[in-house]
Amino acid sequence: MQLGVNVPNFGPGTDPGVLREWARVVEELGFDMLMLSDHVAVTPDVAERYPEPFYEPFTTLSWLAGVTARLRLGTTVLVLPYRHPLLVARMTANLNALSGGRFVLGVGVGWARQEFAALGVPFSRRGRITDEHLAALREAGTGSVPLWVGGNSEAGVRRAVAFGDAWHPLRGTLPWMRSVVHGHRLPGFAPRIALRLTAAPVDAPDRLAGVGTLEQVLDDLEQLRLLGAETVVLDPYHGDPEETRRPHTAWQALTTLAAHRRTAP
Repeated sequence: MQLGVNVPNFGPGTDPGVLREWARVVEELGFDMLMLSDHVAVTPDVAERYPEPFYEPFTTLSWLAGVTARLRLGTTVLVLPYRHPLLVARMTANLNALSGGRFVLGVGVGWARQEFAALGVPFSRRGRITDEHLAALREAGTGSVPLWVGGNSEAGVRRAVAFGDAWHPLRGTLPWMRSVVHGHRLPGFAPRIALRLTAAPVDAPDRLAGVGTLEQVLDDLEQLRLLGAETVVLDPYHGDPEETRRPHTAWQALTTLAAHRRTAP
C-alpha cells in the first residue's frame, strides 16, 4: 500500500518556496505521492477555509514535476464541473507526459455554492454535469492516467463504480469506509484521511481515521490496507488557514509516521 500527502496549495503561509520545500520533505521522507486541491474563484465561502493565495493545481503540479524525481502527483480533488472536459483531458494527458507518467486525476462534484455562481455553473446540476464530464473524459481518453472519483455520498460511490479506477472518499471514519467497501463492488479504493497525532488516545465513536495516537493511526493504516486500499492519502491540514504559516508542525507528524513505517517489521 502506498502513502501520499495532501499538500496545502493555499493560505497566507504558502508561496513557491514553501511548496518546493513541501515537495522536498514529502519525497525525502519516502512517501509515494503528493496531491493538491482545487478552487478557481476564491469566493467568501471558499476563502473561509482555503484563502488566497491559491495555486491552481495543474499549473503547480507541472512545476513540481520538474523539482521531484519519483513522486506521483495528483489532484484531490479537481472540481470537475468547473472546466470543459476536453480541456481537462488535454491538461491531464500533457501533465502525465511531462511528469513521466506520474499523474493521478482525482475528481469530485464540488461544494462551494458561491464559487459555482461566480463561474456561471448551475450548482443544482453539479452532479449531472459531473456525470456528463466523466463520460466525456472516458471517451476522450487520458492514456494510462488513473481516475479517482471522490464523494462520500451514495452518488459519489455510484460515480466511482461507473467511471472510476478507484473510489476516493475524503476524511471519513473507519467503520463507515468499511461498510461502503463491503457493500459495493468498487473498482479500487484510495481514501484520503486526516493526519493528526495526539498524545492521548481518541476514543470518540466519530473519530476520523488518521486522528489519534501514533499507534491508532498505524492501526488505521493497517485496517485500510486490509480493506484493499492501494493508496492512502494523508491530509495534515485541519481547516485553520493559519496552519499554513507553520508547516513544520505537519512535517513533524509526517516524519514521525515515516520513521515508524521504515522500522515496521
